[in-house]
This record gives sequence, C-alpha cells and structure tokens, in this order.
Amino acid sequence: MTDPLNIKSPWPSYQWPTGKQSATLLSVDVDAQVPFMWAHRDGLPDRLATLEIRNFGPRTGLYRLIDLFKRYNVKASFYVPGLTAETNPEILPALIEAGHEVGLHGYFHEIVGDVSDAEFSGALEASIDLFIKQTGVKPVGFRSPAWEITPHMLHEIKRVGLAYDSSLSGFDHPYEIDSVTEIPVQWATDDAIFFKFEGGGRDKWPLQSGQAILQDWISEWRMLHRFGGLFTLTVHDWISGRAQRIALLEELLENITNQNDAWVATAAEIAAHHGASANAGRFAVDANIPVAIGNRRFGQTHG
Repeated sequence: MTDPLNIKSPWPSYQWPTGKQSATLLSVDVDAQVPFMWAHRDGLPDRLATLEIRNFGPRTGLYRLIDLFKRYNVKASFYVPGLTAETNPEILPALIEAGHEVGLHGYFHEIVGDVSDAEFSGALEASIDLFIKQTGVKPVGFRSPAWEITPHMLHEIKRVGLAYDSSLSGFDHPYEIDSVTEIPVQWATDDAIFFKFEGGGRDKWPLQSGQAILQDWISEWRMLHRFGGLFTLTVHDWISGRAQRIALLEELLENITNQNDAWVATAAEIAAHHGASANAGRFAVDANIPVAIGNRRFGQTHG
C-alpha cells in the first residue's frame, strides 16, 4: 500500500524558522461570564450556577494557566472579549506583565449571525480602544467568537491594521485569505468540545475522559509535527484551569517542549514569521462564497 505521507499536495511545503519542523500555538479564550450574558442580553435569568462556573476562570483558572506556562517557559496568546477586560481590568495588564500576547475576541463575545456589519465594526473599534487604554499597546490579532468570519470582517480586520486573524481552518499552517494572515484553529483541539458542561439541562453532550482526550491531542500534535504543520491548542480559563485539566496540559507540554525542533510561539510571532518569510503569498486564497445550488439538480452544470 502506498504510504499516504508520500502523496504530495499541489501546494508547497510550509517553511518554519531554521531548525524547526513544526509550530505550536497555545491559545486561551478568556470568556468568563460574557458569552452567557450575550446569550441572555435582553434579560439575565435569576440563576447563579452558570455564572459561578464561568467566574472560576478570572478568579482562579486564568492564574493557574499563567503559572503553568511559566513553569514550562512558554508564551501563549490570550483572546479576551472587551467586556471581560472591562469588568476585570486587572487581566490584560497581568497577561502583558507575564510576557503573553493579548488579542481581540469581540466585545460582548457577539456571535456573527447576531450582529450587523456596522455593529461588528463598532465592537472591533471599541475593543481596540479599551485594550490600548488598559495596556498602552494596540493588539495585533483577532479571534472571532465561535470561529465564524465573513468577508466584511476580513475587510475590517485589514482596515484597522491588525496583523492576523485566528478563526479559520483552511490549511493546517498559516495562510492568507483576502490578504489577511490567518493563523488556523482546529475544533479537535478545543477544550470546550470535550469539557464544557454548565448544567441546567442545556448541555449537548457529556463530559469526555481527560486521559482519552490527552492521548488524542498528543497524537494530533505528533502528526502535525510530522507533516510540518501548526498545532493550535485552544483552551478556556474556566474549563482548563480546573485541577485535572491542568494535569492534562502538563503532560501535553512535556511532550511538546521536549521536542527540540518544535517551535512554541505566540500567534503574533507566527504571523510575523509568515509575513517575513518565503511563505508570504504562497498560500493566498480568496474569501469567495459559492453560488447557491438553488434549482440545480444532479448532472446539471452551472451555466
């Protein structure tokens, strides 16, 4: 049988910094209460359970993750909704002081389908203003809540001068879409898919085994390293800041940091490498929305 690893893509190989075979992005979405508040924006229910589950993040989980990254001498990218920063003004300065990147994540963690183009633009600008006010530094990256992007959003990301977006999955290494550098994500390495559980009958699936997910993530990282790709881990402080998940992340980081030719970097660093390297322009695609199928039927061509 032919080894599938010997079947070459028509796209060229991605080039990482000298001596590096792959890259790893450790990313944290610091959502806190904000997604729950957006979901109930017309009136919050008189219930505390979900709010307190999520409050664990900015109270405790966030600082456990900061400590974890310090112990392994790695830097991460933290994506913070504007309202999270507004109501917890200590978060952004603490992350900057620890040497991490802070990126935009909506103002109210607003879902794309719930807002107009103008509202998105307003939220983007308000978030940038708040980040500058709290840190003195303009953020360079954006991650969309729920990882959905429209062509208008890409246009606005360029207009306000951000360096990259991290919401899409068209390659498993950086690329450009409508001239915006994209630092790709992957649902299979997002903790919320496996460990998000808020109770109250609203959860769509049960909690997964931490050890099983750990082995999946290690396998995913090993194969992406073999293919020369980018392993993007996405965790949430209120989910993976819990004790057992910290142990899981420790074991994952043991594997990654012991691989000398694996580059662990922030999304900003990865985007800067992409733009300054031979990769720039080699993986450029357009944000085209296909023509609707409409009344076409099997066997018909589009004329």
